[in-house]
Amino acid sequence: METKDAFRNPILTGFYPDPSICRAGDDYYMVTSSFEYYPGVPLFHSKDLVHWRQLGHVLDRPSQLDLDGTPCSKGIYAATIRYHAGMFYMITTFVVSQTGARRNFYVTSADPAGDWSDPVWMPDAPGIDSSFFFDDDGKAYVTANRVPPEGQQYPKHMEIWLQQYDLERRTMIGDKFSLWDGALKYAHAQEGPHIYKRDGYYYLLISEGGTGFTHAVTVARSERLTGPYEGCKANPILTHRHLGQSSGIVNVGHADLVETQAGEWWMVCLASRPFGGPYRNLGRETFLVPVAWEDGWPVVNPGKGIVEMESRRPALPEHRYPSLPACDHFDREVLDDRWNYIRTPRGEFLSLTERQGYLRLRLKPESIARAENPSFIGRRQQHMRFAARTVMEFAPAANGEAAGLVLLQNHDFQLRAEYGMVDGMTAVRLIERRDGIERFIAERACEAGKLYLKVEADGQLYRFDYAKQAEQWEILAADVDGRLLSSDVAGGFVGAYIGLYATSCGERSSADRYADFDWFEYKGEEV
Repeated sequence: METKDAFRNPILTGFYPDPSICRAGDDYYMVTSSFEYYPGVPLFHSKDLVHWRQLGHVLDRPSQLDLDGTPCSKGIYAATIRYHAGMFYMITTFVVSQTGARRNFYVTSADPAGDWSDPVWMPDAPGIDSSFFFDDDGKAYVTANRVPPEGQQYPKHMEIWLQQYDLERRTMIGDKFSLWDGALKYAHAQEGPHIYKRDGYYYLLISEGGTGFTHAVTVARSERLTGPYEGCKANPILTHRHLGQSSGIVNVGHADLVETQAGEWWMVCLASRPFGGPYRNLGRETFLVPVAWEDGWPVVNPGKGIVEMESRRPALPEHRYPSLPACDHFDREVLDDRWNYIRTPRGEFLSLTERQGYLRLRLKPESIARAENPSFIGRRQQHMRFAARTVMEFAPAANGEAAGLVLLQNHDFQLRAEYGMVDGMTAVRLIERRDGIERFIAERACEAGKLYLKVEADGQLYRFDYAKQAEQWEILAADVDGRLLSSDVAGGFVGAYIGLYATSCGERSSADRYADFDWFEYKGEEV
C-alpha cells in the first residue's frame, strides 16, 4: 500500500517492458517497447519517479512506423530515451520479422509532448537494443549488441559494440569497438546496453540471460570509453532467478539508471508478476528500485538486492496526477492514449465523430485471427482481478459478420465474446482460439439491437456475461481458463490486451456495415 514514505511497484502496470528513462531538469521521461502495436513507444512524464502520466506516443504517424505484415511480438524493441543539449532522442530497433533484418533508427524532438521527427535510419548499426551515449565533450556514440566478429562460442552468444555517431551528418564515423560480452558466461543474450559516466569511469550496464526466468542485470566499467571494461565482481547486480519460479516478482532485467536532482540514483527495470502458476498474463511491467554506490560500483536496493513490491520513496516532492476515468464514453475526437491498434491502421475503419459519443468500428475483411490490421482497438490488461464491460449497437446481416469484446494475447491465442450471424441466425458466442484452432465455449441464440457484454477475471478464472437490457446480465460462460492469455502458453513477449472489434470475416462489406460502441469500462483491483 502506498504511504507518504513508501510506494508500490510496479510503477507502470501491465505490458510496459524494456523501460528507459532520462531526466531534463526536474522532469523525468520514460519510454517502453511496443512491438506490433500502434502508436509505437508509449511516452510518460513524472516529477517524483513514482507517479506517471502518459504524454502520448513517440511514433504516432504512419510515416514514422509502418507495421504492415509485422508478426506478433516483432516490431519495435527496447527504445532508449536520452536528453542532450536541449534535444530529446529516442533510439530503437525495428525487428522486421522472425528471421529478417533488425533495423535501428532514432527520432528527435525539442518538446517530448509534441511531434517527433520522422525516423533517421542507421544502416551501419547492427543488432538490437540500440542506445545513445553523449560524452562530456558533446560527442555522440551508439551502442547495441551483435554477434561477435569471431563467431558465437555458445548459443545466443552476443557482444556489445560502440561507435561514434555524427549527429549533423547523420552517419557513423570511425571504428566499431567491441566492449564486452557480459559477466555471466554461457548465460546468453547479452543485450540492452546503456553507458553512464560517473567520477571518471564509464559504466556499461547490460541485461543477459534472456528475458525470461534467468534474466539478469550486470555491469562493467572502464576509464576509457572504448575499454577495456572490467566486470563487477558482484555481478549480477540484479536478478530474481535464485528466488525460484514461485516468487511474486520474476524475470527481472533490462534496466536503465537515472540520477535525481537530489543526488540519488534509481533504476527502472522490467519484471513480471505471475499468478495462477507460472503464468504472466500482464506481460513484462515496469518497476522502480533504489541504487547506491559503494567502492565505485552500483548496488541495487542495498541490504536486500532484489526488487520489492513496496519500497521507500525517492527524496523528491510527491507529485500526483488526476486519476484517469474508468469509463471511456468516446466523447472526444481522438482516442485516449491508453488505446492501441494492432499494426499501423489502414483504411477509414474508425470514427468518433460520425455519431457523437460513440466509437464506430466499420467491418473489415482483415481478421483479428491473422497477422493483419483488423478493425480493433485495445488497451492493456493491468490487474489480476478486473472487470471490463461495454455496450454496442450492431445488426449483423450476413454470415461471418461479428463484433464484440476480445481478450487478446496474439492472433492465435484469444478469447472473443461476439455477437454475429452464423447459418442465417444471430447469436452471442464465446470463442476460444488456442494455437490457431477455434472452438465454441458457449453459444446463445439472440436478437438484440443493443447488446451489453462483460468479462470479469479473478486470477486465471474468467466469467463472461451478456445482457439485452442494462444490468440484466445472463451468464455466457464461467470458470473459463485465462492461462492462454499468458506468453508462457502463447509464446512471444507481449502482455494481454482487452479490446473491441468488428469483422466481416474475410468478405468485403459496404461502408454502412459497422458496430457502434457507446462506452467501454475497465476497473481493476489490486491483490
